[in-house]
Amino acid sequence: MGTKARDIRITHTKKSLIDAFIELANVKDFEQITILDLTERAHVNRTTFYAHFKDKYDLLDHIIGDSASGMIEKYTANSSQEFNREIITQLFFAVCEVNQQPDFPCRNSYFEMIPLLKERIFNAVRDYLSKRLIGVNDESEISFYAPIYANIVVEAGYLWTTGKLDLTKEETAQRVTDMVVGKS
Repeated sequence: MGTKARDIRITHTKKSLIDAFIELANVKDFEQITILDLTERAHVNRTTFYAHFKDKYDLLDHIIGDSASGMIEKYTANSSQEFNREIITQLFFAVCEVNQQPDFPCRNSYFEMIPLLKERIFNAVRDYLSKRLIGVNDESEISFYAPIYANIVVEAGYLWTTGKLDLTKEETAQRVTDMVVGKS
């Protein structure tokens, strides 16, 4: 089988497993979802599942990571490549949307996933900022500032999304941007 055909097949299989997980998450608690449930819903066998993911936690981690990276890409696609106020604002908006993405009914077991969600969002924001800070700061400063800025953006996005801030989304974005980049 050619490389392109194999890549398409792998992508299709992963998408089927992801779709199966999301469908099941709408009707079952995370702990109740089994590999058998996932493979039956995705129409693949267990060996195929394990060829792509270690377990259901790895699948969830993949879904969250892809969601965070995709949302950051969506919000920053038209931004300049330099580190500026617009980048921080768009990252904040992306984080807010990722936090609102899990469209599962509010099941108790999904509250355990919040730390995983925050970690994956943090990693995506930190990695994005590390690339944008090149040329602005030297390597040692990038490894210092990127995680700090990412923490500010991610935590503010989480607080806004969960309703713990009495500010509009735009006001919160302004404050986060002022904190990270400085007041204009």
